[in-house]
Amino acid sequence: MLHDQLRKAVEAMDLDATLACLSPDVVLHSPVTFKPFEGREAVGVLFGILFKTFQDFRYVGEFTADDGSAVLRFMTRVGDRDVEGIDLVHFGDDGLIDDFTVFVRPLSAVHALRDSIGAQLAAQG
Repeated sequence: MLHDQLRKAVEAMDLDATLACLSPDVVLHSPVTFKPFEGREAVGVLFGILFKTFQDFRYVGEFTADDGSAVLRFMTRVGDRDVEGIDLVHFGDDGLIDDFTVFVRPLSAVHALRDSIGAQLAAQG
């Protein structure tokens, strides 16, 4: 299943393999930005930053639904903050992820993620 491909790609921090799971028109809803990232290129920039930011990233559970959705629960660290979260993904008719929503807790982890990613996004213009 494609969520298994996504899981392996993200855990390996393999950007090309991760992007191969995404629709060209994917929309990613971040826990730290109001406006979503739209399109494979924009999401690719974000994943490139995340792969440099996350430490000890691992998926620790998954749930699938009959509607073409999956929830992947993850644990990681950002700096000295432990992060727990879920990736809620929806697969389009072509089998690729067309909607990707990330939820993160606790609030201190959200702040650490925002600070790290925000600085790197700003540096890229």
